[in-house]
Amino acid sequence: MSSFKLHGLVAAAHAPFKADGSLNLAVVEKQAAHFLKNKITTAFINGSTGESHSLSLIERTLLAERWLAVTKDTKLKVVVHVGSNCIEDARTLAAHAQKHGAVAISALAPSYFKPRNVNALVECCVHIAEGAPALPFYFYDIPALTGVSLAMPEFLEQGGERIPNLAGIKWTNVDMYNYQFAMRAAGGVFDLPWGNDEFMLAALALGAKGAVGSGYCFAAPVYHRIIKAFNAGDLDTARMEQFRGAQLVKTLVATPSGYLGAAKALMGLLGVPVGPARLPNGNLAAEEIQQLESALEKIGFWKWIQ
Repeated sequence: MSSFKLHGLVAAAHAPFKADGSLNLAVVEKQAAHFLKNKITTAFINGSTGESHSLSLIERTLLAERWLAVTKDTKLKVVVHVGSNCIEDARTLAAHAQKHGAVAISALAPSYFKPRNVNALVECCVHIAEGAPALPFYFYDIPALTGVSLAMPEFLEQGGERIPNLAGIKWTNVDMYNYQFAMRAAGGVFDLPWGNDEFMLAALALGAKGAVGSGYCFAAPVYHRIIKAFNAGDLDTARMEQFRGAQLVKTLVATPSGYLGAAKALMGLLGVPVGPARLPNGNLAAEEIQQLESALEKIGFWKWIQ
């Protein structure tokens, strides 16, 4: 059982692409510098924000190698998501992450042939985690995308006995009821970084110490202020900042492309050209990016991140 913790803000990094949709590894350096400038010290790569299911196995290894090379000898640590519908691919990616210097790995559940119960899910995770026995392993619970909705407190109880390097769960799940039970599973030894930045404050109130999300790529100052205000007992300020985060998500979701395409466009407006999203995700046309910029100005976003 790992004692590793993902505390503070962990930015879920975008996969950088060129206009033709091919990988743009040169942008990783700009992404890393942007994170460090915004006091982000851990990046979560090749996850949902990183469009992992739209990447080939080779592309995922190339991205991981680039991130781990760029961040070597810096304050920025890298967690590599290795989950896949192919468990053997996930295990291969886990071993690759360990070989190249990741600080931890994570994996979501297979989503085509779904594990039918907690025991089957634990078996999948055992096999993946064995690929990187020296690294902390986080299960990535995101039922809205995988369609796998199982009892996470039970997963931690069983997983704690069978997965020696189990560190906890990346909790991208709106189930705050079971979040409380999971935080106390096996005597409360597991780490449960929160994965829904649009209501991070609620998770802090329940005891969360860390959070993993795409919002920290482009709005880290807002979320740093939420944590600071919460820790100081200043709930009025924390609520105000959290509502800014909610307004930002609403603005991005409302675009013609939807959230991911708009978020990648926003990164471009911030000088970090991560390029377009891959199909089946959509992207904004040039005129729509201008409209997004105006919408962000209207809600005050550019002032929030100064």
